[in-house]
Amino acid sequence: MNALYTPLLDHIARHAALTPAEADLFVSYLRTQSIDRKDFLLREGQICPASYFVLRGCLRTYFVSEKGTEQIIQFSIENWWVTDYTSMGTHSPTVYTVQAIEPTEVVVFDQSVQEEVFQLLPKLERYFRIILQRTVAAAQFRNKFLFGMSGEERYHFFSEALPGFVQRVPQYMLASYLGFTPEFLSKIRAKVGHS
Repeated sequence: MNALYTPLLDHIARHAALTPAEADLFVSYLRTQSIDRKDFLLREGQICPASYFVLRGCLRTYFVSEKGTEQIIQFSIENWWVTDYTSMGTHSPTVYTVQAIEPTEVVVFDQSVQEEVFQLLPKLERYFRIILQRTVAAAQFRNKFLFGMSGEERYHFFSEALPGFVQRVPQYMLASYLGFTPEFLSKIRAKVGHS
């Protein structure tokens, strides 16, 4: 079996015990894809064809507001899944764009084979249910985070929870994700630097 898939199989093993034969069968349905920095995994208007597991790199998911500004709703780094469940489930065009911030490698689990895989390997349905629950929980937390904390509190929380991430992501993208302007972020960072 290709060692490239080891991070994904290790991630699955935390929630579902696949036998070596089951792991080999699952991997036979997967493929990998490389995305260069600034290239796109998914563009607004496309139908999302798959779920993607990040092996290395960093992606951002965003939409363009009515004012024409990019609003980042998610970053995806190693061992994270990214997809547009609405687009993939309903075969409707996505309103999101997924772009690589760094050279990125993903495992592609095509929607067209997912039902077949779940029939053959029911244990994976449990794993993906847990992933979906975590995705919904993260989205709910993000709402509380955006609407329940001040801009300064959001920055401090995020930088303490994910310190390496703050260094990894361009500041204007971090500002978009946190829901404020790059100028406001600069003020907060200047204040932190002087405290």
